[in-house]
Amino acid sequence: MSQIITIAGPTASGKTALGVLLAETLSGEILSADSRQVYRRMDIGTGKDLAEYVRSNGTQIPYHLIDIANPGEVYDLFHWHTAFRSAHSAIVERGNTPILVGGTGLYIETALRGKDLSEAPQNETLRKDLAQLSHDDLKEILRRYGGKPRTDIGSIRRTIRAIEIASYYACHPEKDPWKQSVRPEEREVSLAPYVLFCIQLPRDERIQRIGVRLRARLNSGMIEEVEGLIRSGVDPNRLIQYGLEYRFITRYLLGELQRGEMETQLEIAIRQFAKRQMTWFRGMERRGYSVHYLDGTQPLEALHQEILLYLEQHPLHPSF
Repeated sequence: MSQIITIAGPTASGKTALGVLLAETLSGEILSADSRQVYRRMDIGTGKDLAEYVRSNGTQIPYHLIDIANPGEVYDLFHWHTAFRSAHSAIVERGNTPILVGGTGLYIETALRGKDLSEAPQNETLRKDLAQLSHDDLKEILRRYGGKPRTDIGSIRRTIRAIEIASYYACHPEKDPWKQSVRPEEREVSLAPYVLFCIQLPRDERIQRIGVRLRARLNSGMIEEVEGLIRSGVDPNRLIQYGLEYRFITRYLLGELQRGEMETQLEIAIRQFAKRQMTWFRGMERRGYSVHYLDGTQPLEALHQEILLYLEQHPLHPSF
C-alpha cells in the first residue's frame, strides 16, 4: 500500500510549492489538509495558489479536497475525513503517490491516525443553550470535557460544534475513535505508513513572510473577493465565522473597522495563528507521531532534495 507523504507547516512557509515539486518527482497527487480551501470562490483568502499546481512545462499536478463545498456550507472534520479517505484510495488505485499538504493540524493528525470517525449528530437544544455565550466561555466549556477538540475552534460556530461533538462522545464513549485501545498491539491498521515533514521558520522570518504575503493578497483582490461573496448572498456572519482574512475584511466592509485597523489586526491574528499551528505540530510528537523538521529558510530545491534523501534512508512509520 502506498505511503502517505505529508508536508505540514505554518502559513506562508511554502508548503504548496514544495508539495507540488515533490508530486512532480514522485508521480504524486496532492491531498489538501486545509479546513477552508474546501470552499469554492474563497481563493485568495484561503491561499489556494492554484497556479502553483501547473508546472513550467504545462504539466497539471492533480489535487483533491479543494473546491468541494459552497461558501456558507457547514463542512467539518467528519466530512473532510470521509472525502480524504475516498480520494486517497483512488490515488493508490491509480498507482500514484498520495501527498498530504496543509496547515490544519487536526486534519493531518486525523488522516494519519487512520481511524474512521463517527459523525456526531446535531443537537439543536444544546446549540440554542450555547448560542448566547462568549467565545471564551465556550472554550472553557470545551476544556471541561478534556482531550483535544475534534474540529477547529477558531470561531464561535466551530467551538459550538466541538462542544456538540464532545458532548456526544461523552454519552457514547464506545463510538469515540480517539478513546479506542491505545496499546501498540491493539492499534488499528491504518490507511498506509506515513512520513511527516514539517517546515519550520525562525520567528522573524515567519513574521516577515506573513506581512509580505498579506500585502500581496490585499493588492491582488482579496477584499473584492469577500465583497463578491457577500453580494452573491453569503451571510456576512458566516464569513466572519471562517476567521482570519474573512473575519477582518468582512468587518471592514460592514464599517466596523477602518482600513488601517483591519490590516493591522489581521496581520497580528495571522501571526498568532501561525504560532498555534506550530504548537499543534510539536504536540503531535508528544502524541507519538514521528516528525522530520525542515529548515524553511533553505531554497525550495534544497528542501526537495532533503526529502528525497530522507525517503531513501528511512523506513516508513506506521500510522496509528
